[in-house]
Amino acid sequence: MSRRTGGVRGRALLAALLLAAGLGIAGEAVLVPAKAVLAQWLLERAFAASLAAGRPVRPWPSADTEPVARLTFAGRSVVALRGASGQALAFGPGHLAGTPEAGEAGTAVYAAHRDTHFAGLGALRPGDPVAVTRRDGRTVAFRVTGRRVARFDASGLDPRAPGRHLALATCWPLDGPARGPLRLIVEAEAVDGP
Repeated sequence: MSRRTGGVRGRALLAALLLAAGLGIAGEAVLVPAKAVLAQWLLERAFAASLAAGRPVRPWPSADTEPVARLTFAGRSVVALRGASGQALAFGPGHLAGTPEAGEAGTAVYAAHRDTHFAGLGALRPGDPVAVTRRDGRTVAFRVTGRRVARFDASGLDPRAPGRHLALATCWPLDGPARGPLRLIVEAEAVDGP
């Protein structure tokens, strides 16, 4: 084999490897949003079944969580899961453990990824409505009172704060290429009776 033939083959192999890597990255970029859409369809079905049955219904047999609420804001409606583990957040917003249900005394906190379920969070402004339909069928209306950016470990959110509050949190900046320590926190207050 000549040097020239070996060089051509080497470049062809390198091009094929680069193409495969590019397709893998592109595939992952499509897979995450596709998984989020499919999961929300399954979660909607499980949430409706939970409301009808009066008990939690898992969205798929191997799920280690169940839907607990439907959040409606900025023209979006998403079903939230119990817990905010990385695995749960891949499928929908998570209701943080240790925080009350929406509408109960204190601050209910939900977190989600900025590029899927909370992509519209940046559009919320003071005065905007947010509705939370709980698994008991009760819908609680909230009004956005403010938004701020804080470190994940210094949010200042108190689940036992007086009043009935809601906090929606996602990574900041909204168009950031990688996860960082900052979070956008949209805060709201209940507007209906207890």
